[in-house]
Amino acid sequence: MNFNNHISAFSISALLLISLFSCNLTDEKQQENKPLNIIYIMADDHAYQAVSAYGSEVSKLAPTPNIDRIAQQGARMDAVYCTNSICGPSRASILTGKFSHINGFYKNVDGGDFNGEQLTFPKVFQKNGYETAVIGKWHLGTTPTGFDYSKVLINWGGQGTYFKPQFCINGTDTVTETKRHSTKTIEDDCLDWLANKRDTTKPFLLLYQFKAPHRDWRPDSMYHDLFSDFDFPLPETFNDDYEGRLAASENMMEIGRHLNRRDMKQTPPSGLSRRDSMRWLAYGDKGQYWSPNDTLKGDALKYWKFQTYIKDYLRCVAGIDRAVGSVLDYLEENGLSENTIVVYTSDQGFYLGEHGWFDKRWMYEESFKMPFLIKHPRIIEAGTKTDAMVMNVDFAPTLIDMAGIEIPTEMQGKSFKGVFEGDEKNQRQSVYYHYYEWPIWHKVQPHYGIKTNRYKLMHFYYSMDEWELYDLETDPNEMNNIYSEAPEELIENLKHELHELRKKYRDDGSIEEIRRMTDTVIRRVYNEPNKLMK
Repeated sequence: MNFNNHISAFSISALLLISLFSCNLTDEKQQENKPLNIIYIMADDHAYQAVSAYGSEVSKLAPTPNIDRIAQQGARMDAVYCTNSICGPSRASILTGKFSHINGFYKNVDGGDFNGEQLTFPKVFQKNGYETAVIGKWHLGTTPTGFDYSKVLINWGGQGTYFKPQFCINGTDTVTETKRHSTKTIEDDCLDWLANKRDTTKPFLLLYQFKAPHRDWRPDSMYHDLFSDFDFPLPETFNDDYEGRLAASENMMEIGRHLNRRDMKQTPPSGLSRRDSMRWLAYGDKGQYWSPNDTLKGDALKYWKFQTYIKDYLRCVAGIDRAVGSVLDYLEENGLSENTIVVYTSDQGFYLGEHGWFDKRWMYEESFKMPFLIKHPRIIEAGTKTDAMVMNVDFAPTLIDMAGIEIPTEMQGKSFKGVFEGDEKNQRQSVYYHYYEWPIWHKVQPHYGIKTNRYKLMHFYYSMDEWELYDLETDPNEMNNIYSEAPEELIENLKHELHELRKKYRDDGSIEEIRRMTDTVIRRVYNEPNKLMK
């Protein structure tokens, strides 16, 4: 090859390299300019302790590797809190970005149904050109609005069932699944919508929502033998005696006393009518003593109930983890992973034996704190961890903000997008809570309160007038109520901040007024679930 030919070949190679580099830059630029898709994944009653990204002892024995992928590729948030720790009200607050007393859905029982005419974040996305869908648990009574496609659980008062679940499609067609577990059904429906039903010319918002691991914890048969070769350790506060905490002492959600025969998968005697079988299975709800045999008693009985409960609960979680992995795999296999925000959360926290409890409702940490993992390929560095305080009313404005859409002024929450962009001013100094139901289901006294980085102050007001104060730095398990011995200045400061938050969020009615909210009875469109099944 002569010199001129060599130069010519070099020039052609250089041009090819420059062309390829330019194409890559163009592709990257096009990818950056594409609207972001959003998949919002929510389980029901999934405790942060049961997500292995949070590192609890329970989760080390029952890992959630697929859910953890979201944290590994994005962020784990360590201070996300529910504003009203119960299924329907939390969902309503998440949808609207408003507190329960403002969006109108503040109780599951006798609180009416969700007003679907009000603004929700799916409506905002829909208005801005997104294809929107919700698949799985809804639990708000009225037909979903703001969605181009909906397929939601409707039987058992909207709770749905693990087996033979009934779904309503687009508010009109009702179908019953006869073969697959509810988690598997929702997983398959989600993948089908992504692959076959959506308008691929539009960005999408998908709410992917599970019934699991809600009571009565019935896992798919493929998980029946999971965890059968070992027992889980008891939580440190398993034998809490509730000293100094009057409201807690009156609870009806203790593992040793209030799990019923249905929860423990007992079989009714043959020959009973359906009604009598239901009564037999519900026995234990109100603290009635029962045992599966004459020899299992006392601490041994309580231990057996805990192991039966926790294993079935975590088997249900294993099904969710698989279903989350399926969708993450789909995104990766179809070139969507780098253009899709993925959120994993629960509608509130849950007790896995802490304080001897199951269920939620309290402002104590295990039910107040929510798991929240988020992957945003453009602004969140992989493996991020943050203790920025966030409330569930913040989810809607944040997702809207992340999509580059203007946040509606009527939303009470605020975007925490800035947390991932170095904006320290974005962080809250305190969060607010208010729970209203009484006495169903678990005799949790209505209360409101405030949490700062160090302290938590609560007021139980319905049939008592009790204050509780915890120093979370020295007492993270909230076993020692220091209200009667704390410095007066500290209490005054916390009460002042609580008052300011109540005023800010327009929840500053008198005790008589908020008691009336608890007493108000508004029947739901869907009948309340058969109380024998709760």
